[in-house]
Amino acid sequence: MLKMEYTSEVAAQSPSPKSSNSSSSPPPPPSTSVVISPCAACKILRRRCAEKCVLAPYFPPTEPTKFTIAHRVFGASNIIKFLQELPESQRADAVSSMVYEASARIRDPVYGCTGAICQLQKQVNELQAQLAKAQAEVVNMQLQQANLVALLCMEVAQSPQQNPHQPINDFLSNSPQSYHSNPSFLDDNNLGSSWEPLWT
Repeated sequence: MLKMEYTSEVAAQSPSPKSSNSSSSPPPPPSTSVVISPCAACKILRRRCAEKCVLAPYFPPTEPTKFTIAHRVFGASNIIKFLQELPESQRADAVSSMVYEASARIRDPVYGCTGAICQLQKQVNELQAQLAKAQAEVVNMQLQQANLVALLCMEVAQSPQQNPHQPINDFLSNSPQSYHSNPSFLDDNNLGSSWEPLWT
């Protein structure tokens, strides 16, 4: 009896191979469920967003205002029809154009984007006129400068080349002549008569 009890206690304490394998194996990773939110167009229209939705690449769920503006002016059916008629390379530009036109139409219901285009064209014409005026002024100043340089060159070419010491030589050569022509200039009597009123 004692032997049987001892063996039963040892068997109960020794771990089974199945339990050791189950405890050593890592737990399975938790299953992650990917939630795909519908595009902004399908969310606003309250419909199921299909896998190949035409509007999904151009109206993401983070930009609902973009589709709201376009849908308000053009309508969802017209937008879908217009995108289906275009190749995929031109659809992004078409969506941007529709959103811009719709925004302009909401701001200006009468003229829409035509008013903005006319205003921008007017500014372009004014800037082109200012540019042409500035270019004409630059050409005029260049012509004036060229004429001034030509006149200076003609004056330098026509004027005789004079010796820089020529005026001094003329003065020295003319001084004895003036003394001989008027010898009474340094006469004592003349000096006395000229200075007499100062001393009296």
